[in-house]
Amino acid sequence: MASVTLHSRTGSEAGKVELADDVFGIEPNVPVMHQVVVAQLAAKRSGTQSTKTRAEVAGGGAKPFKQKGTGRARQGSIRSPQWRGGGVALGPKPRSYAQRTPKKMKRLALRSALSDRAAEGKVVVVQDWDFDAPRTKDGVAALRALGVEGRALVVVRDGDVTAWKCFRNVPGVHVITPGELNTYDVLVSDYVVFSSETLPTGGDAEATAGAPAPSGDTQTDTDGTEAGS
Repeated sequence: MASVTLHSRTGSEAGKVELADDVFGIEPNVPVMHQVVVAQLAAKRSGTQSTKTRAEVAGGGAKPFKQKGTGRARQGSIRSPQWRGGGVALGPKPRSYAQRTPKKMKRLALRSALSDRAAEGKVVVVQDWDFDAPRTKDGVAALRALGVEGRALVVVRDGDVTAWKCFRNVPGVHVITPGELNTYDVLVSDYVVFSSETLPTGGDAEATAGAPAPSGDTQTDTDGTEAGS
């Protein structure tokens, strides 16, 4: 079983913590991760684009000109697709892009993503986010002390509003709760930062997205993408 250094919020070492082999020590399954990420991004699409067919465009009830004798091609309506202002042939209509992904596949993909980050030494564990007050500069200082650079995924416990507010406005940092942990957010982040309470121990990593954010706040996704699958 692999272990990582347990840090305090100020960056000092506070011991060692074991990482579950079935979560952080498996061989990453790249095809499964790819399929799950594609499904997550597809589910984010609104699918509200729409065009009108010739039956939905107003007007065009009368035949534009007589059938014969004009030397032109016969026409039945000025709302046909070949006419300016006419309907659209085979245009997009509202639809759902959601893909059905088996739960076992989601769990395998998440464990694969976490194992990949652990193999690169990009999993950081903090003893506790003991912030006195919600200040963004404290969150920035904590990440700097931990050596976290680039895009970071910070997993805070449910109801820890103070830690949530410390990180939510930091550029490049995405804050989620354990129930929202998902493959896409892990893969697009350079570092994954857990507290000792939120570190997956096997069954925890099998949770899928959908847990509510701490009360009084709405989640802000700094990378512009949704975590749902």
